[in-house]
Amino acid sequence: MNGRIICLLACVTGFSSCREKPEVVVTETRQMTTRDKAPRLFATSDQRFRDAKPSPVRGRAPEHWLAVPATQFRLLNYRFGASGQGEVWVTLAAGSVLENVNRWLGQFGTPPIDAAALDGLRKIPLAGGSGVWVEAAGEYASGMGAPPKPGFALAGVVASINGEILTVKMVGPKAEVEEARADLENFAKSVELAD
Repeated sequence: MNGRIICLLACVTGFSSCREKPEVVVTETRQMTTRDKAPRLFATSDQRFRDAKPSPVRGRAPEHWLAVPATQFRLLNYRFGASGQGEVWVTLAAGSVLENVNRWLGQFGTPPIDAAALDGLRKIPLAGGSGVWVEAAGEYASGMGAPPKPGFALAGVVASINGEILTVKMVGPKAEVEEARADLENFAKSVELAD
């Protein structure tokens, strides 16, 4: 009995979907313009869906750093070090220089500094201006739900350039960050705003 009911329901469902489809007629077209782009066959997801604007910053990274795709916030993005855990990225951030420095220090459980301590930090040339050099070490808690990473370190530069906060940040295992510190400083000195 149950089999007959199921068969009957399947037939009713099948027949009800056998309607004639209405015809679609295109009555208008538009001319292609120079703003239209030809479709990219076999494009990757990143190429199809990412905002493909050119980066507003550029820099000369060491050859042994691995360039990885930029993200929404990481305008330049690299990996370094034997462990594969070292990261370097360049961002345009919100807030002030002091707020960004204290956010970075907070990721390592380091107490915040005040404006006087900020003035005492070493200065590094960055994008035609000058930024403060920041370092921290310990357990790195980046946030975003990632578990803390013990034995990590941070080195980087935060600057106010043309009213924007420009940052160059390196995070990774402590020994690898210490070894790459000079590379980072040279890279930071090469970073400039694109024309």
